[in-house]
Amino acid sequence: MPIIIIINMAVFFMWKAAGKAGMPYMEQNFLVSWQALAEGRWWTPLTSVFSHNMFFHFLINMLVLSNFGNLLEMVLGRVKFLKFYIIAGLISSLTHAVVSTWLLDEPELPALGASGAIVGLVLIFCLMFPREKILIFGFIPLPALWGAVIFIGLDIWGLVAQAEGGGLPIGHGAHLGGAFTGIIYYYFFIRPHRDGATSFV
Repeated sequence: MPIIIIINMAVFFMWKAAGKAGMPYMEQNFLVSWQALAEGRWWTPLTSVFSHNMFFHFLINMLVLSNFGNLLEMVLGRVKFLKFYIIAGLISSLTHAVVSTWLLDEPELPALGASGAIVGLVLIFCLMFPREKILIFGFIPLPALWGAVIFIGLDIWGLVAQAEGGGLPIGHGAHLGGAFTGIIYYYFFIRPHRDGATSFV
């Protein structure tokens, strides 16, 4: 997992060092949108997953990744963990591109960040350890499964608000894509082989 954080950190510093001259390069190569894909920038669904241009966004994502990722990397193994992270990130990026085009009618709407992949990891944790307490919004302790339900509900609500012309500039579609990936991965690839993991619940 440290390699994921290192890559995210490197891209964050690339944004900060880009300046006015380098900003078009960063925007063309580290933001994902339907328009970017239509223009042939097929790599952006992956590069955007490691891309943050605001410190708070970068910090929160890396803290959540560290909190949930360390245990999941031990349970899944490093290779499976990395594979899932990349797959969840790709699916969340593509979900954003589809949702922004067909639901929000904004094919040029860009997105960046590790949130979608991280939401996928959080969903796996919540399904593996449903009774473990997690802190919702950083201070409300709830069983992990209820936390997952709340987060998914908030993203659905936020996406509906965006479709109606309101809402906040948050990638709810990407979050839901990551959550869906985590749910599918758990039920098809983890639950059938959960011999030792149940002892953690």
